[in-house]
Amino acid sequence: MELNLSRPLAFFDLETTGVNIATDRIVEIAILKILPGGGEEVLAMRVNPKRPIPAESTFFHGIRDEDVKDLKGFDEVGQEIADFIGDADLAGYNSNKFDVPMLMEEFLRAKVPFSLEGRSFVDVQNIFHQMEQRTLKAAYKFYCHEDLTNAHTAEADVRATYSVLKAQLDKYEGASFEDKEGTISTPVVNDVEALHRFTNLSRPVDFAGRLVYDQDGDPTINFGKHKGKKVVDVFDVEPSYYAWMQNGDFPLYTKKVLENIWNEYRQARKEQKSTSKKDNGAEGSVSQPAAESKQKAAHNNHNRPHQKKKATPVTNDMLKALQGKFGKE
Repeated sequence: MELNLSRPLAFFDLETTGVNIATDRIVEIAILKILPGGGEEVLAMRVNPKRPIPAESTFFHGIRDEDVKDLKGFDEVGQEIADFIGDADLAGYNSNKFDVPMLMEEFLRAKVPFSLEGRSFVDVQNIFHQMEQRTLKAAYKFYCHEDLTNAHTAEADVRATYSVLKAQLDKYEGASFEDKEGTISTPVVNDVEALHRFTNLSRPVDFAGRLVYDQDGDPTINFGKHKGKKVVDVFDVEPSYYAWMQNGDFPLYTKKVLENIWNEYRQARKEQKSTSKKDNGAEGSVSQPAAESKQKAAHNNHNRPHQKKKATPVTNDMLKALQGKFGKE
């Protein structure tokens, strides 16, 4: 079954120095871009991570330090990768939890403009795990009835992922799925938007899963002591939590998303205060004339000169008393 596409869909896979999105680096990337109509474009390259590749990572993907030491770093090839992807939707195997946030980290570090807004994200692993619960190698065997050779080389994995998705569309055409709430649907259809919804059931805000949307569509914390709480509610009771996350060991894209939420929160609170101030001013204006009159009166009383007591006329008796006191005639 060929994919029903309204715009390109870019399958991609990364090999990295490790699995820490915030600190590890890409050493190989392969992108298979499927065009509307079925055409294909491929970009595959290795990248110098500019740091040692741990032995356990080399054991997994076979790429050693000497294999990449003379190659360009991501800061030099990032723009080429972004241009190749263009406005395509993104797809991969475990891509929502790892490949997408890892790629965004590299773009942000290299200061390469690349927006996720308006794109759909199809995670083939999510379809597979929710329908069959297996790994990529088992998925390829299960759906395509073949053994996956050269597993964990980026291009072999990305082509296997593409083949698995097409086989899934054939196998699950019309198949029902019951979610945790007991709702039954037929979610695996030949439509990228529908696959996007089905493979993003956890509704992540930042792809790393630190922030997720709740049932109201509001971003919530998905870890630690505030897990399950709306982000803005946490800001209300503990505004320092924002600074803690920004200074912590979190992915750059998580911090970028959190910054956007923080700025919107600050702006909303600022507008709230402004509206409240105007309302309070309107209420006070009813008694303003009386208050002004009282203030004016107090001002006038304060500045009015003190009045002298009226002088008592001098009499002959008063003069005689003075003369007797000072002994003068």
